[in-house]
Amino acid sequence: MTKFYSSLDEIKREIQTGGITVEGLVKNYLAQIKSNAHLNAFNEVFESEALANAKTVDARIKAGTGGRLAGMVIGIKDNICYKGHKVSASSKILDGFTSVYSSTIVERLLAEDAVIIGRCNCDEFAMGASNENSYYGPVKNYANNKRVAGGSSGGSAVAVQANMCHAAIGTDTGGSVRQPASFCGLVGLKPTYGSISRHGIIAYASSFDQVGPITRSVEDAALLLEIMAGADEYDSTLSQSPVPKYTGALSSDKSKKKIAYIQEALSSPGVDSEVKSALVQYIDKLRADGHTVKPIAFEYLDYIVPTYYILAMAEASSNLSRYDGVHYGYRSPRATDLQSTYKRSRSEGFGKEVKRRIMLGTFVLSAGYYDAYYAKAQKVRRLIKEKTDSLLEEFDFILTPTAPEPAFLIGKKEKDPVVTYLYDIFTVQASLAGVPAISLPAGTNNEGLPLGLQLLTKRFAEQELLNFSKYFLGL
Repeated sequence: MTKFYSSLDEIKREIQTGGITVEGLVKNYLAQIKSNAHLNAFNEVFESEALANAKTVDARIKAGTGGRLAGMVIGIKDNICYKGHKVSASSKILDGFTSVYSSTIVERLLAEDAVIIGRCNCDEFAMGASNENSYYGPVKNYANNKRVAGGSSGGSAVAVQANMCHAAIGTDTGGSVRQPASFCGLVGLKPTYGSISRHGIIAYASSFDQVGPITRSVEDAALLLEIMAGADEYDSTLSQSPVPKYTGALSSDKSKKKIAYIQEALSSPGVDSEVKSALVQYIDKLRADGHTVKPIAFEYLDYIVPTYYILAMAEASSNLSRYDGVHYGYRSPRATDLQSTYKRSRSEGFGKEVKRRIMLGTFVLSAGYYDAYYAKAQKVRRLIKEKTDSLLEEFDFILTPTAPEPAFLIGKKEKDPVVTYLYDIFTVQASLAGVPAISLPAGTNNEGLPLGLQLLTKRFAEQELLNFSKYFLGL
């Protein structure tokens, strides 16, 4: 079995001592991918290309010109464009489509000598919390193959969890990096909205979508953020401020902090008892270490999930209108004219959950319901953001479970989508407020399933978040 490396620094030390080469690493990861094919983490593996690129990186390392990611083998979510490679967002409607350009983040990763080993399975168009909505089938959790991987970046998380690559890149709209990271016992970071370019990312909900890394260590998350973040002429929503040197300033922050936790996380019957126990354990550890940890009531908690889904579905209905069977992607062979091309191609090309969200989004944007739903949800979003910002003026961090329970059984939630939507109860606050959040592994339950806890902090305070996360994992 391929060795589990805790960080890129560990890989680099072994490369320097001659214990491993990048080509050897890629070969080991490819063997892991083949032996774990039943997990369905990858939609496509770039085997020959990854091996060729690894040889090139080895030569650069030998010449002393290797980039900051030399030695890191990465999987990318199947909604991230990579020139000359297929990209489908795990949807039939883009089956066989080849990207004509690379996303900004892919260009930045390759420029620092990362080796991209393949594209990872995900919920179709990143719509889901279990990775059961993929055209290519569900992803299975490495810890228990009967359990979901989390979503929508489930393939990215399992690829790292099962040691099929060292790190992976996902996208987080309402928790799609953090929740699968929690289900798989990994670090999952959603940066501040406007940190990382969305150019070349297949859009779901543009005012929420954000790229984020899934890693084994805070150090690797910091490095990937540092490399991917920064201004880009193709994305006008980005911050124009210089990107901090996150890795250079990374340290275990042991200074005393004020931390809030949402009291409903402990009082709600909808939160698993072992998740509550993990939260209480860390609250006790923080208090014992001298931190101020206080319960807070978030009066908009009941409105968080409805607000998010109204807005996200509205944006989805707009973004996905481009997939019409005319311009590119799947076209129904049964179409006979323009109207039937639209109807049949979209009906046959989109999965059940995507169609549900498009229809709901179109409904809330329609003339008779726009003010009652979409406009009202925008107002509530502002209230949620203002309340979150106010709390983060008083407290350094907000601590919550990442998800209300560990990874659930495959097929368990499928019959009632509302139950699945409620899995986002703790993650969508950061998405609505645009603040950074990170999911950190917090042990396992009595069945060996990973648990995760989440930290939120102020906009563009990633350095403080990463430093405290490094300390938090050492508790």
